[in-house]
Amino acid sequence: MESEESEMIDRPIWRKWKSFAQFRSPWKRFFSFLHQRIKGLHKLSILSSFNGVVALGSSMSFLLAITLAYLLVLPRFQSQTQIHRTYEVQNSSGSPNECNLFEGGWIRDESYPIYNASGCPFSEQGFDCLSNGRKDRGFMKWRWKPKHCDIPQFNAHRILEYLRGKRVVFVGDSLSRTQWESFICMLMTGVQDKRSVYEANGKKITKQIRFLSVVFSSYNFRVDFYRSVFLVQPGPVPKRAPKRVKTTITLDKLDDISNEWIDSDALIFNSGHWWNPTKLFEMGWYFQQGGSLKLGMPISSAFRTALETWASWVENNIDTNRTSVFFRTFESSHWSGRSRSSCKVTRHPSTRTNKRDRSSISDAILKVVKRMVVPVTALHVTLMGAYRSDAHVGTWSDNPSVPDCSHWCLPGVPDSWNEVLFSYLIGKNRAYGP
Repeated sequence: MESEESEMIDRPIWRKWKSFAQFRSPWKRFFSFLHQRIKGLHKLSILSSFNGVVALGSSMSFLLAITLAYLLVLPRFQSQTQIHRTYEVQNSSGSPNECNLFEGGWIRDESYPIYNASGCPFSEQGFDCLSNGRKDRGFMKWRWKPKHCDIPQFNAHRILEYLRGKRVVFVGDSLSRTQWESFICMLMTGVQDKRSVYEANGKKITKQIRFLSVVFSSYNFRVDFYRSVFLVQPGPVPKRAPKRVKTTITLDKLDDISNEWIDSDALIFNSGHWWNPTKLFEMGWYFQQGGSLKLGMPISSAFRTALETWASWVENNIDTNRTSVFFRTFESSHWSGRSRSSCKVTRHPSTRTNKRDRSSISDAILKVVKRMVVPVTALHVTLMGAYRSDAHVGTWSDNPSVPDCSHWCLPGVPDSWNEVLFSYLIGKNRAYGP
């Protein structure tokens, strides 16, 4: 697999007792009042005793009603408290009348996962963590919940009907391929004849192949993947270039296969994991712009330039009245250690983001998308993955000797990216579930 940089904690007991004490205190005051009233009744005359009995009966009836209500309501209250435990982002600036699908938390949901990776022929072996030896299944039981709304419940049949006759294209690196695989496996749950879904050219999913196309023949629908890790075009080494330059990246020219992306109904881009020194300078990759070699250009500047090239291409080549364009931001990874070479996959989501909810790569993407003159949606998934230290491939890949804290197990986090994507494709926040 490509090497790319990139508990649930039950409510404390004292909080539970504190919550119970809120109910206990009013009860204590009530019984004290009732006791005083009964004592007073004994001091009344015989004429008053009848009224006392009536009052006592009323009090006892009231006590019985309150007791029954307490027994019925408290368990339900406790159950709801336990269900709605989340890992939430606390810096939301949205109001209750607004909904940012990318600010929220992960909620335990026993109805997940949506599909079985082993039963999906388009989920590659390297991402099928259970088949590769992972024993715990808890990482598949989490649903993304935005703060002020709900993502529509996934319904494969209705989404397939919406996509009938359309073409969806994913462009990017192996994280894009993961989302592409998740997209297909999710939709296949709504297909009765699995043989009607096939790779158009009979190709097997591999890491290096540049183009894959899966056809849903019953719906005349296809979903394609193009491998373009930088989005811009690799170029030749100029004459008299230093020996350390093995190849170049032409920042002002989009990938030479970009014309194949145009004829689509939905176009989903990602890039970022290859924009680091290990993938570039240490491998002899340097930047070129305007025909000149840019040996001293920082990676951050080169990435922004490449994004501007991409934005210009979209504005000049894509009919956004037909094609919905998306750019997914940087996906949080959970490498640790000084050299970021240690990969510890936890059994449960993290309780803190540890600054993984922000990324300079994501910031650059958001800034460029915001300035574009045509509508493009940024799928800002960075903080969605920040808590999910439990969901990475780790050593449960097709090459267990190489740990992986960049890619995600399937089923897993990429399914939530696609649930958000479906909600945009069909109409943001418009229910398409039952």
